[in-house]
Amino acid sequence: MRNTFGNIFTLTTFGESHGAGVGGVVDGLPAGIDIDLDFIQGELDRRKPGQSKITTGRQEGDVVEILSGVFEGKSTGCPIGFLVRNTNQHSKDYENVRNVYRPSHADYTYSTKYGLRDHRGGGRSSARETISRCVGGAFAKLALRQMGIEVIAYTSQVGSIALERDYHKYDFSQIESNPVRCPDQEKAKEMEQLILDVKTDGDTIGGVITCVVKGCPAGLGEPAFSKLHAELGAAMLGINAVKGFEYGEGFDGVGQRGSEQNDIFFNDNGLINTRTNHSGGVQGGISNGQDIYFRVLFKPVATQLRPQPTVNKDGEETVLEVKGRHDPCVLPRAVPVVEAMAAMTILDHYLLNKTVKL
Repeated sequence: MRNTFGNIFTLTTFGESHGAGVGGVVDGLPAGIDIDLDFIQGELDRRKPGQSKITTGRQEGDVVEILSGVFEGKSTGCPIGFLVRNTNQHSKDYENVRNVYRPSHADYTYSTKYGLRDHRGGGRSSARETISRCVGGAFAKLALRQMGIEVIAYTSQVGSIALERDYHKYDFSQIESNPVRCPDQEKAKEMEQLILDVKTDGDTIGGVITCVVKGCPAGLGEPAFSKLHAELGAAMLGINAVKGFEYGEGFDGVGQRGSEQNDIFFNDNGLINTRTNHSGGVQGGISNGQDIYFRVLFKPVATQLRPQPTVNKDGEETVLEVKGRHDPCVLPRAVPVVEAMAAMTILDHYLLNKTVKL
């Protein structure tokens, strides 16, 4: 089982949804980075359950304990160990799925691969594992902050309710002003009502998160097998419930001609710049200094609070009725996870680029 992300800046995670806790080890963070513990906890607070009426009712403080690698407010360059304890598990809610495969979950595939599974909340395949990613991402963000690089994500679509694709039209300071994490207040209200309606029906719904990386220098990424957009795509597709990734114009660009899509270079007071950014900040697999922007598609949460036909481990047909506390829409809590994975990817490639130039 692969539990480590990254090359030079790495995050190794451990823990299960209903175990004692989840945590990880961050390695490769340069020494001397200013560590803001309140900021790190704040990133977890954005992800934690029980934030609003449109998220799961599970109540977890998700308080992070830093075990090593930080001294007098700065990173030491040593591995950073951390732990977040689970305090509000209702494992009995999952007893009826001990021997039953939940539709579109990892139950069947996990059992097939390993010969056993932790049925309590999905165990290692639970989205609770993303706690560790948010902590790792928070450390990466603190390092990127000192380089003038900022990573911002927001909910841009829930169901059929969507914002315009041009992120320049929105005020990012509004993202945290509503429970959906959408920078358009009117659309946010519509999205919130849709999620509540879906929740009342015992159903779930998906959508899209848009992410923008500002201040990224040119030169990150490789021209062949570690293209920057491919690495970002892999990072996003490794998040629970993600089904799609596109950067730049993405699929919307198929109706245009090359003459419309090409980003024309010009001399901008002695600096080389582009008049447009259809490429999404990456050309030839390498960052070009423009904003990097991409969209991540999340499917509806697989857990349904309504009866569903399925089979048990012996292949016998049955009807599953799930208990417990679940998100009707994962997007509001997934925004910080998208940011975290993007931040770790960008920092890792920044450090890789420094080794190339030695």
